[in-house]
Amino acid sequence: MSMLAVDDITVRYGRLTALRGVSVHMQEGEILFVTGPNGAGKSTLLNAIAGVVPPVSGSITLGGDPITGAAPEAIARHGFSLVPEGRHVFGSLSIEENLKVGAGMRADQSKVAADLDGVYREFPILAERRHTPAGMLSGGQQQMLVIGRALMASPRLMAIDEPSLGLAPKIIDQVYEILMRLREQRKLTLLIVEQSSTRAQMTGGRMILLRGGGIVLEGDAKELVKDERLKAAYFGFGDH
Repeated sequence: MSMLAVDDITVRYGRLTALRGVSVHMQEGEILFVTGPNGAGKSTLLNAIAGVVPPVSGSITLGGDPITGAAPEAIARHGFSLVPEGRHVFGSLSIEENLKVGAGMRADQSKVAADLDGVYREFPILAERRHTPAGMLSGGQQQMLVIGRALMASPRLMAIDEPSLGLAPKIIDQVYEILMRLREQRKLTLLIVEQSSTRAQMTGGRMILLRGGGIVLEGDAKELVKDERLKAAYFGFGDH
C-alpha cells in the first residue's frame, strides 16, 4: 500500500527556491533515508509534508488522502508525526506533560492513557522520571522523549529530522535500535533525515540524496553508499 506520495513539489521561501520539482514515494512499512549537504532542502521536505511550509506547486498524499496545503494538525490526524531537528522539548514542562502535548491533535482521545503507558514501557527511563522537567534530561533522553511524544499522536508515518545530531555514537545506536523496534511492533513507516550516509548504510532501506533542492541520486542505502557517484553528487564534483 502506498503510504506517501510527494509529486513534483516546489517550495519557496520568498525568492529562495528550497525544493525544485521533488517527487518521493514510500510504501507502507518502508524506511527511507534523506541525506545531503547543508541547505540541500532536507528539512524543508519534511516540513512540506507536515504542512508547516506549503508547496507552491505539486501535490502530496498520505495513505491515499490528499494533504497538500492542509493545516499541520489535520495532517497529524491523518497519521503523520514529525520529530524536529534539535529535539525542541518544552524544558519547563514535565516529561509527562511533554508526552501529552503529542496527543493534543489526535482525533481519538479515548486511547491516550493506554498509549502513554505504552510509551513508558518503551522508554522506562521516562517512566521513572515522568514528573521531572524535560529540560533536565540528557540529549539522548530528550531524543527518546520527542520520539515518545511523536508516538502519542498514533502515527502511521513518522519523520525524524537528524536523530543523531549532537549524540554520542553509543546513544545513536540506542536511538536506532528503538526506532527499528517501534517500526516492527507498530508497523511504522519511517522517513529519516541524516546528513551522514553512514547510518543509512548500517540500517538499510532506501536512500535519496538531495542537493540544491533536487534529488540527484536514489537507491538501496547499502549499495548507494558504496557508489562513487554519491560522493561526487554530495560534494558537487563534476558540476559544470
